[in-house]
Amino acid sequence: MNSRHRKGGPVGGAERLRALILPTVNGKLLTVNGLLLTAFCLLISTVAGAQDMSSQYAQSITPQDLERHLRVIAHDSLQGRDTGSPGQKKAADYVMNYFKSLGLQPIIPTSDGVKSYFQPYSLYQKAWGEVYLATDKQRYAWQQDFFLSGLVNVLSEEKIPVIFAGYGIESDKYDDYKGLDVKDKAVIVLEGEPKNANGQFLVSGDATASKWSNDATAWQRKVILARNKGAKYVLIVSDLKGDEFRQQVAKRSAMTQRFNRLSMRPYNENISGNAAFTISRQMALELLKIKEKALAKAEKSTLTTGKTCAGRFKERTLAIKAERKDDIVSTENVLGFLEGTDKKDEVVVITAHLDHIGISPNGEINNGADDDGSGTVSILELAEAFAKAKAAGHGPRRSILFMTVTGEEKGLFGSEYYTSNPVIPLKQTVCNLNIDMIGRIDEAHKNNAQYVYLIGSDKLSSELHAISEDANTRYINYQLDYTYNNPSDPNRFYYRSDHYNFAKNKVPVIFYFTGVHEDYHRPGDDVEKIMFDKQAKIVQLVFHTAWELTNREQRIKVDSNKP
Repeated sequence: MNSRHRKGGPVGGAERLRALILPTVNGKLLTVNGLLLTAFCLLISTVAGAQDMSSQYAQSITPQDLERHLRVIAHDSLQGRDTGSPGQKKAADYVMNYFKSLGLQPIIPTSDGVKSYFQPYSLYQKAWGEVYLATDKQRYAWQQDFFLSGLVNVLSEEKIPVIFAGYGIESDKYDDYKGLDVKDKAVIVLEGEPKNANGQFLVSGDATASKWSNDATAWQRKVILARNKGAKYVLIVSDLKGDEFRQQVAKRSAMTQRFNRLSMRPYNENISGNAAFTISRQMALELLKIKEKALAKAEKSTLTTGKTCAGRFKERTLAIKAERKDDIVSTENVLGFLEGTDKKDEVVVITAHLDHIGISPNGEINNGADDDGSGTVSILELAEAFAKAKAAGHGPRRSILFMTVTGEEKGLFGSEYYTSNPVIPLKQTVCNLNIDMIGRIDEAHKNNAQYVYLIGSDKLSSELHAISEDANTRYINYQLDYTYNNPSDPNRFYYRSDHYNFAKNKVPVIFYFTGVHEDYHRPGDDVEKIMFDKQAKIVQLVFHTAWELTNREQRIKVDSNKP
């Protein structure tokens, strides 16, 4: 649906008053000594003044101020604002200090009786503790000398025999485990699979690689086979050498840090033990206490004879520790409260998420200027506009809670925590206006930047939807695109940002969004690509909508329940 293509339009304030108040006979006004007409004019003047006042404070939301804030929020020094990281906490401090400078009130009770702007909460993840491999002479460090694939849990150091098992393959034509006892031992296996002197693979008998090396999961097959044979641990010798191997270790290290799963509650892992320690060739030589020449000779014998070289070297002793532990990630929502006047017990909540995805495996910073730096700085500008109105004696009738949440990128955790622990009861919450990614354009609107996707506005309250459309028609005149509001939309954006935790608690919502672009969750999402003029108009639309919601006589009704 496109609001600019509707038949007719919303009735303006003057027209509504005229229709409701002025009595007519045969289309002519009835007046008594001009008093009724005078009263009408005063009312029209009041409505026009209220509209002018809304426009006055909306104009304080500027592209320049949005950019000024975003150059802080999306700066490299914040390291991508990963949930619970030092950079995310720097961003939280910036928001808190700005709320404080505007005179917004802290609202979170603390143990010492002093209220805070921070609503702290904890997330839980399973993480690696102390992990190492060692001989009697040397200790090898995880994510420096080797990396781990899969899960294993060795809480205290375990000493175990280690044996060379060739390529770790079993087939009709080639078998590394025939006559080899690996029960309760650690096995060292070479990556890939052997060939004969003619360059053909021994397993397939031709130039076609078998399942033991033909895809990215071949290592898992080797691990499962070794475990089925009774081996306790598997060490795979990488084909990569020198700097290439070190780069691979660094990449896997970054991936481990990024993809540790977070949860609102502690959880138990299913550890099958089908894990592999990937080591360098040099480390394998040291663990087996052999020279390169000896290993090369063993490989050559397989090439010339077609027979396994497994078990050729003497068993050694290996010490292993690979500890899985519970980590607690501490983070916080940031809340600033603007108290209303005669209807202050009712509150409009305006949200955006503060966090982003941090650093990529290759070390590049994901600054998240659009996702959701654009939303975060919009909250700051909205708070400033309403604070200015209040300071001038034109504060909202209902209260407003400005909130930047965290944990959105991990699973909408911050908004889930707030709606489970609201500082103002949800029954007193009029609606939630949520802003997530409004600084860019998507492919569908490459020829028209004057648009915004609205999601959820009609799901729970027809009045909210009408107010939103009216605000756009009167003040902004952007294309309101409802493409993603369709329940059958495969992107399911309605369920993917923080408004949803309010909606599922029957609080009406609007989600403001301008779509996904080529830099979504990539290092290219930087300040220089933000369209601040466009963003400012959308933030002004949010302001006008919130102004009406907080100042109208009747609270909007929950009168719909769409999927």
